Amino acid sequence: MLIRPDNVYPPDVLNGLKVSGMPNHKLVLKVGVPIMLLRNLDQKNGLCNGTRLQVVKLGDRIIEAKVISGNNIGTRTFIPRINLSPSDKRIPFKLQRRQFPIVVCFAMTINKSQGQSLSKVGLFLKQPVFTHGQLYVAVSRVKSMDGLRMLILDVEGNVINKTTNVVYKEIFSNL
Repeated sequence: MLIRPDNVYPPDVLNGLKVSGMPNHKLVLKVGVPIMLLRNLDQKNGLCNGTRLQVVKLGDRIIEAKVISGNNIGTRTFIPRINLSPSDKRIPFKLQRRQFPIVVCFAMTINKSQGQSLSKVGLFLKQPVFTHGQLYVAVSRVKSMDGLRMLILDVEGNVINKTTNVVYKEIFSNL
């Protein structure tokens, strides 16, 4: 490939890119922080995309972590740095980043929470209306109602105590 001045990006621009499904160029970690895997590393042993872990020890090229979700809770594992490329086709060049396939995880989306069993769930609904089924997924992650807290806002940003479960009536028209 011929490199011309109009297709060269400075390192600070490339390092500043935040791409969905890829860790940032710079990860700020410390022992004890909760993290989430962004790739399937070892499905047989439960190290899948979305698995939550807690950092036990930090190295330059490897992280020791303890699994805190799924069937292998308490298991210690090692996470290596790997080459990652985004699947987003809108990026006009091939980007490859060598990084740990993790993200700090103090919170997660409803979709990422599927399949997890949590002792405490805080649900923040900035808007009262969202996709059918998401409310069930969010609320059913918690082990007991004592561990569930919800904050629902109306369109003006006021706290309310109800939301709407969206059902698209079109899906019933062909039944």
